[in-house]
Amino acid sequence: MNGVTAPGGGPVQPSGDHYSYTVYADPGMADRFDAMRFSGPIGTLLAESQEQVLADFLGDVGGRRILDVGTGTGRAALAIARRGAMVTGVDASAQMLRVAMARAEAQQVPVAFGIGDAHRLEFPDRSFAAAVSLRVLMHTPDWRQCLAELCRVSDERVVFDYPAALSAAAIQATGRHLLAWAGRRVEAYRVMRGGAIRDALRASGFRIERVHKQFVLPIALHKAVGSRAFTRAVEGALAAVGLLRLFGSPVTVVAVRCEPS
Repeated sequence: MNGVTAPGGGPVQPSGDHYSYTVYADPGMADRFDAMRFSGPIGTLLAESQEQVLADFLGDVGGRRILDVGTGTGRAALAIARRGAMVTGVDASAQMLRVAMARAEAQQVPVAFGIGDAHRLEFPDRSFAAAVSLRVLMHTPDWRQCLAELCRVSDERVVFDYPAALSAAAIQATGRHLLAWAGRRVEAYRVMRGGAIRDALRASGFRIERVHKQFVLPIALHKAVGSRAFTRAVEGALAAVGLLRLFGSPVTVVAVRCEPS
């Protein structure tokens, strides 16, 4: 696509003063987003791990229609498209999509990008084989509505992630909420309970098939140390004694429809 449009041809105008809209509407944020999230030894490790988990959870995507909701700068969408899928990526931020489209053009990877709100997806029921949404539900005003929309448009499976309530992420989330309460401009994301996730999926006719938990220690700590060897050694030791299973975060989930297509 050469411009940012609404999928399905109709106008979509995401609005609201929630930070999940305002922060990512900033062109400066869009330009530096990948450097903030995926640069350095741990940032590249995160990107590689994310791509591998997506590949494992989606399986063979050759020739299949996949939707990436909250695509941001298109990292996941491009990874899926490189494996032969027909990918559509939607995001509420035209600035993030600007970066995504430039990246797709530079890499010569075909992805259809367009404006879209995760709460109101402009697609028919079951119009994609699978729907993906990474680092999105933690930020949205109504995560249950967004998850229901992912399930509605997916014929087979959904893949998404969230920071676990029983993890180090909960400490950071609490700190950010306190800063937001004090008037600071921060991404005051939510942490989520596995039971609430299962209930929301069940309400949409889906069940959890597999989960992947990434770290026990905070990602910020790993980035501060900046050593892949340290991260692998420490997280491997914590996993070996069962702490990753109990306290791992973020949690990536693949859920499948309970009834046949």
